[in-house]
Amino acid sequence: MNDLTGFQRDLLFVCAGQDHPSGQEIKVHIEEYLGGEVNNGRLYPNLDILVDAGLVEKGTLDQRTNYYELTETGRRAIRQRWAWERRQHNRASDASNDTTVGSSAD
Repeated sequence: MNDLTGFQRDLLFVCAGQDHPSGQEIKVHIEEYLGGEVNNGRLYPNLDILVDAGLVEKGTLDQRTNYYELTETGRRAIRQRWAWERRQHNRASDASNDTTVGSSAD
């Protein structure tokens, strides 16, 4: 997951929060999050990168529509990312608490 772009990580999280979303459903959710339009020329190549990396599986809903689903590797990558983010948050919280404790007036 470390070599993914922020956009690719966002797509991974969108796929994790949906049940077999189509590309267009992913597009709606990512546009809501980003607050703007995402063109198909950006969306689908990035989804393909996630598929090629083994983080997302691509399947067929019908002749025109594909779905995307997190693989076990993708779920593990998200869990590892969350654990790393929690450690970073805890370090930042510990550091701010250390400076707050030492700066009180006596």
